[in-house]
Amino acid sequence: MKAFVFPGQGAQFPGMGKDLYDNSETAKELFEKANEILGFSITDIMFGENFESLKQTKVTQPAIFLHSVILAKVLGDSFKPEMVAGHSLGEFSALVATGYLSFEDGLKLVSKRAIAMQKACEQNPSTMAAVIGLGNEVVEQICSEIDDIVVPANYNCPGQLVISGSNKGIDIACEKLTEAGARKALKLPVGGAFHSPLMEPARAELESAIDSTEFNTGVCPIYQNVTASPTTNSGEIKENLKKQLTASVMWTQTMQAMLADGLSSVTEMGPGKVLQGLFKKVDRQTLTESAIYKV
Repeated sequence: MKAFVFPGQGAQFPGMGKDLYDNSETAKELFEKANEILGFSITDIMFGENFESLKQTKVTQPAIFLHSVILAKVLGDSFKPEMVAGHSLGEFSALVATGYLSFEDGLKLVSKRAIAMQKACEQNPSTMAAVIGLGNEVVEQICSEIDDIVVPANYNCPGQLVISGSNKGIDIACEKLTEAGARKALKLPVGGAFHSPLMEPARAELESAIDSTEFNTGVCPIYQNVTASPTTNSGEIKENLKKQLTASVMWTQTMQAMLADGLSSVTEMGPGKVLQGLFKKVDRQTLTESAIYKV
């Protein structure tokens, strides 16, 4: 079975999407529509050279979403997924690309999500750290023993788990995890503790926006971050989406579930090759590729 997967924050790069804008009338129309919906020219930032502007959460998330979704639109008949998943933000891209959400509604939700997350980061200074070379159970146990907020945030692949929490909690955790034998316990250059209880103000804000958004029937099952299992039920998708900001991204479990359900090839939709690399860590035999729009 063919899977299409959609990357999350961190995959952005200056100039992203410009080739689509220049070579496809459909892409150009969608990018211009996005500028209108957002109320600022995101294309100027995406296509420009100012990487600092592109790194702001309120810009990064819509930018990656647009790159992924517009790429899926211009691929036309080449985009025929039998299963999809998206890492964190990428879940919204996957939902639009497969018809569960309209382009306009998806972009509005992503923009609200990004602004709410940025606000939550400013309210609660916090961070994340990558832990390499320890089993999930060891990391979970150490996090649970720390008094400050520290939780597993992204189960990226076996032996690679990102933790999220207060600045103090993450410092303590990095020290304890290194003592426990982690090859690396490294703080990440991010603005806050994504996928942790510290995102509760953003979750509450996004919940009401999700509730008032219409969800449709999609073309194939989506494996969601919160459950790592497939669904086509729009009510279930909504509920899982509401939990996503404060819950862990079960990406390792998602990849394993897709493989168990017959996945044979993976196409990464959008910037970067991070997700392809993660699939290779789970199963070296899996065929992976980047989606390319041929003019």
